[in-house]
Amino acid sequence: MAPSISECERLMAALASAVYEAGEVIMKIHAVGVEARRKSDGSPVTEADEAAEAIVLAALAKAAPDIPVISEENSESHHLDAPDVFFLVDPIDGTREFLRPDGNGAFTVNIGLIADRRPVAGIVFAPALDRYFSGVVGSSAYETCDGLTRDIQIRNVPETGAVAVASRSHRDPVTNGWLDAQRITKTTAIGSSVKFCLLASGEADAYPRFAPTMEWDTAAGEAVLRAAGGRVETPEGQPFIYGKPGYRNGHFIALGGFQPC
Repeated sequence: MAPSISECERLMAALASAVYEAGEVIMKIHAVGVEARRKSDGSPVTEADEAAEAIVLAALAKAAPDIPVISEENSESHHLDAPDVFFLVDPIDGTREFLRPDGNGAFTVNIGLIADRRPVAGIVFAPALDRYFSGVVGSSAYETCDGLTRDIQIRNVPETGAVAVASRSHRDPVTNGWLDAQRITKTTAIGSSVKFCLLASGEADAYPRFAPTMEWDTAAGEAVLRAAGGRVETPEGQPFIYGKPGYRNGHFIALGGFQPC
């Protein structure tokens, strides 16, 4: 049974302290420098990923012991069949940004709650930017920054034109073609799930993604965006669903107030 809105709100509140704690550990490791190892799929992993994951998984086991967790760094969980309700965890989305010497701080701690194949609640925390986002679909989304909390929502496209966010590490010709077709000339390049949150907070309008992602990369950010009034869909305009084979995503378009033609 899908959790109620009030239960989702309780879970997000119960997980907040652990997410902040994970962010603190990540920043301590980031300050002294870290080297990455390569996983079997070729993607990088660091001790910061593993330390943050341990904190988040312990908090989930305490707050929601009956809800299964699929986590990026727990490869055994990737072989589980997706249940009706489950968490998707990415302890550091944007590891490449985390490792860049000229990084802009666009790496995030992510927890997304999936029910009936759609994200219903999520947390995205960018510790280097001190931007904490949380949302429950059907209720609201908010951001905490510099100790101040505010409700957030998508914006109407400004008269000056739509702004798209795109990956700093995975920009590709198909994305450029989509932007040209939509006549979007203004873009912001940034990494990680922060892109969803810029749409949710009314700082951008569209996020096209044609490069590979996994479900734990997108679940939390999509939940925040949906809670703020936005949506994520396939390029054909169909709902973007979760619990796919291998938890591997296809192409998607995340939208604030922008309507593709």
